[in-house]
Amino acid sequence: MGCLVELTSRLALLALWLSTPWVNRAFSGGWILPLLGIIFLPITALSYVIVYALSGGVSGWAWLWVVLAFFIDLSSHGSSAWDNRRRIWRTQSSRYDRASI
Repeated sequence: MGCLVELTSRLALLALWLSTPWVNRAFSGGWILPLLGIIFLPITALSYVIVYALSGGVSGWAWLWVVLAFFIDLSSHGSSAWDNRRRIWRTQSSRYDRASI
């Protein structure tokens, strides 16, 4: 589920970047931070752009939405690592089971 949310937010941020000036305004015309946002923290970058576009800047309580999106990004990365950990453990344990036969 987290992978689908991450992919959708990446596509939404990319579509906003290509079709509106919101991303350029939010990141002061730079291209490195939006690109890093698409790669590493897409939900955070998308929420930053939306909050910036709606309020003309990010200050005060608007940071709450950006921080919340950051925690959602971290949780999706953490859940992926946890799932991979269990998958690796199952693979290793089945390998040892076959060796004992």
